[in-house]
Amino acid sequence: MSRELDPVQQAAVEAPPQPLTIICGPAGSGKTQTLAARAQRIDGTLLSAAASSDLAGIEALALDFLRSTGERDSPFELIDDIEASIIFEQAAEPLFALEWAEVIEAEIDPELAGLRAPQHFLENAFRLIQRLRESCIEPDQFLEISLKGATSFYAQPPNLAHPDLLYYTKDAYRGSLQVDRAELQRQHRREVDLAKVLHKLYQAYLELLAKKRVLTAADAIAEATRRLKAVPPTAQEDSLLIDDAQELKWSEIAFLQALRGDTLQGVTLCGDRESTLGLFAGARPDRVFTLRGERFELTTQYRCAAAIERAARHVSAAPDSRPLPAQRGSIAIYRGPTKADEAQFIAAHVNELLRSVAARDIALIFRSVANVFEYEAALLAKGIDVQVAGDLNIFTVPDVVDALALLWNVNNPFAHEWLLRTLSGPAFNLSDATLIALCTEPGTPQTALFAADEVPPEAERQPDLRRKLRLGWNVVRGDQDDALSPPARERVREFRALREQWLHDLESLSLPDLTRKIFAEGLAARGNPQSARAKSQQRNIQRLLRRIDDYAVRYPSASLAEFLDYALLRAESTLESCEEEREDGAIKVLSTGAVVGREFDHVIIGNVRAGSFPRWYVPDAFLFSPSLGMIAKENVGDVQAARTAKFTYYMFQKKTRDRYNKEERRAFAYALRRARRSTLVTASGRATRGATTPEFLNELQAAGVPQASIRTDLMRSATS
Repeated sequence: MSRELDPVQQAAVEAPPQPLTIICGPAGSGKTQTLAARAQRIDGTLLSAAASSDLAGIEALALDFLRSTGERDSPFELIDDIEASIIFEQAAEPLFALEWAEVIEAEIDPELAGLRAPQHFLENAFRLIQRLRESCIEPDQFLEISLKGATSFYAQPPNLAHPDLLYYTKDAYRGSLQVDRAELQRQHRREVDLAKVLHKLYQAYLELLAKKRVLTAADAIAEATRRLKAVPPTAQEDSLLIDDAQELKWSEIAFLQALRGDTLQGVTLCGDRESTLGLFAGARPDRVFTLRGERFELTTQYRCAAAIERAARHVSAAPDSRPLPAQRGSIAIYRGPTKADEAQFIAAHVNELLRSVAARDIALIFRSVANVFEYEAALLAKGIDVQVAGDLNIFTVPDVVDALALLWNVNNPFAHEWLLRTLSGPAFNLSDATLIALCTEPGTPQTALFAADEVPPEAERQPDLRRKLRLGWNVVRGDQDDALSPPARERVREFRALREQWLHDLESLSLPDLTRKIFAEGLAARGNPQSARAKSQQRNIQRLLRRIDDYAVRYPSASLAEFLDYALLRAESTLESCEEEREDGAIKVLSTGAVVGREFDHVIIGNVRAGSFPRWYVPDAFLFSPSLGMIAKENVGDVQAARTAKFTYYMFQKKTRDRYNKEERRAFAYALRRARRSTLVTASGRATRGATTPEFLNELQAAGVPQASIRTDLMRSATS
């Protein structure tokens, strides 16, 4: 909501563009509005450091610079982190094939943390290397710091029996501190070997990126910074204005300084240190807000009601002496016995709100929307259109999985888990009895078991081919048609005819056109065309089609089988996210990462229980410290403790669990402050004691936040 700027905001808008300008203030103080007005006044470029923002990110500047420095003939292509992880796995193939000379010559012990589980090792190694890139640490520098850190720690180990250390460490991990000199020497050798392996992986990954001429956003920033440092910064006429500057990473700050000088002339940074959501992802608000420049402090809270602001301050536990806002509003809490009950309560609450406000003014916020299907289903059952955005993996959404199943049916009918999903789904709706019949050996002995030229190559290596191929042949060839009821037989034949036509189209249509034809002919509409359920299905299918279009542009000669393998990789990734489409008619269900900079009249924060919001702290297998070097979590070999002594000590020294919980508190307070008029906070099940992870709902209850209530007739209609 726009409003007149106050004197401090107006002064920030009119400040000269040349020195570094910093606009800071709490959530709801009008920072973004001020920044937008300043950008219009000085005709500057508006960017954002938040990944979910509609504005371009810092990587856009880096790419523009790279394209302007001789990359026109053979330009770099921007890829996302998931495709980068695939390239990283390719770089690691020689390691797991034991082809590295160091491994063959036994210079490196192959018995390293994580190597027994290659996928786990690669995921953690890739995350570490991402962090190194974002911290401007190159491979050789990483190895040097790791070796120095290992020598420093193991040459003079800290007191591992210190009472404070023992008190901080959970009982299950105290055994890791009971080590002698020999065990520490063994862990030292393993750590050095691990650092050497990761150093070589890091180098191989960067070489493969350069060979393929691709870059992630972080890689683009790192490469642009490297090139800029080779030449002195030139005077820049245009101004840069960066929103959500508290999320800037070390590499992004270094790039901006390489571009505009250490003093960041002509740059305006806008943010709030207490709104940082990405500390554990590399954000450096400590660096941003200690930069020297002309500073404008916005102190007035214009968005939230006093009750909501009071609750946010209570949970965040951050000192705040500013006066509470004068706006009137409400906040309430609700804990249901089960998640289903909680979902129904939310649906009834939203239904009641929709009697007086528009859908665009309501938002459901979760810490993560990776698995909010139960909440979404409760809303759809009430006829409420829903759009989920944030850290949702679109390749795991049921509507999308149904669509992918059809593609698998065309590509490989012997992938029976996909075939069963299609046949039992709403399009063909075969009963369990029919599916059992289709999985049964044909009764006619003369029926050939299989045609040799049609057996998929992978099936030839599998035992018991009769069982492995039976369903596929019965569906594709009709060997069991006579055993089916007339309606079931008709549906199977309809599917068979469609599949044969799709196979014919496979030869003539492009991948995007083929998939659109298959989805149009083979997917059953979920509900009436204008129903909330049908709109949700179409929205999910359109998201999948956009990804297919992007894949076809990037790999124009790729086959359907190659895309399906690609889809499987993305479905297994934790890096996938789902874009938001700004539709006024749908209730937004957003993760905290996707709600940055947004505000709504009414906010519901769901699934607020330990393990969900806040999330459990699960540290990565590989950590890195500028002073201690590499820190491997997992111990290996003939040892009694699962964790290394160094990792347990590092957890105590840095108080990582406490820092993580503090970030979760900031995220929850941030979600609360998205509301202008009312907030409902819900949870389900029994609360924990809050010993290691806080219980926000209990804290709000102790602070006097009232229990939510809703008319019984609405709740009854929600559950019927």
